[in-house]
Amino acid sequence: MPWVVRDVVNDINTAVGRRWQGLDPLLPVPSDLPEGCMAPLLSAGGNGRPAGLGVCHHAHVPADTLGQTWGPATKFALTLRLRGPDTRPAADELLGQWHDHLAALPEAAEEDTAAVVNWPSRDVSGVLALLRHGLQPMTVVAARPARHPTCADGVNAPPGLVIRPAGPDDLDVATEMAMGVVRYDGHFGGSIVRPATERLLRADTSTALGQRPAWAWLAEIGRRAVGLTVVERPEDAGWIAGMTRPGATAYLATMFVRPDERGGGIGAALVKHVHDELDERGIGVTVLHHAQVNPLSAPFWHRMGYRPLWSTWETRPAAALR
Repeated sequence: MPWVVRDVVNDINTAVGRRWQGLDPLLPVPSDLPEGCMAPLLSAGGNGRPAGLGVCHHAHVPADTLGQTWGPATKFALTLRLRGPDTRPAADELLGQWHDHLAALPEAAEEDTAAVVNWPSRDVSGVLALLRHGLQPMTVVAARPARHPTCADGVNAPPGLVIRPAGPDDLDVATEMAMGVVRYDGHFGGSIVRPATERLLRADTSTALGQRPAWAWLAEIGRRAVGLTVVERPEDAGWIAGMTRPGATAYLATMFVRPDERGGGIGAALVKHVHDELDERGIGVTVLHHAQVNPLSAPFWHRMGYRPLWSTWETRPAAALR
């Protein structure tokens, strides 16, 4: 990073790394700060050492990519490095500086935008600063270490349930179920159905179903598909792997059970089957997203052995940041 003395960045990252490991051993070693739209924001600390740094990055997701389904088209993201242990004063100062920056950008007031901060879920010391500036917890990155015991262990699958690898011949039903996830997440702001969403999702699902060994599984009762799980293998999950400790990381991208079949154990049996497969393949950590206020996802994934690792805080439009 050209704007900041390298020793300052390294010093803060070392301190932050110690904090994070004390909070949650699944958190990664802090990466280098990304390139931003301007010089990093700075919170002065005692003894001439900064209490924190923040880098603002502007990202526009093209309309012809599936990424635009998962939130606003333009995101103004703030990457924070806070020395702590009480991060609230530094977070408050940096968020105030970020507000001033966004307030000067006309594009930040456009409807299809968001101001975004990814925050370690167990770092409770700065939550009040996030709330004070109008940010809301929208989504959770949840993680499950390999071979983690869950309530599904030892539970019998519903009678007649068959779980099998999904393949290219299952594209129609798999796309239907994947769209079911998108539509339901839309209730919580986690997704936005765009004109190209179904076409792009179908293409993405087709790629996933063509992989061998399989990384997608269907649950069936009487030859009727009742559930679907799709996982991104480690070589495709690099975009999120840096949010957890080093090692083989898979991303659970899709989990759907038909509404009329929920509550009978199909989801638990399907996820247990997938976990057994991932454990056998040497996956160290599996991560996924779910909406913070989704009344189905949060309790279900907790029972399946997942816990919050990061929380994504947003305000929409971006200029609504206080």
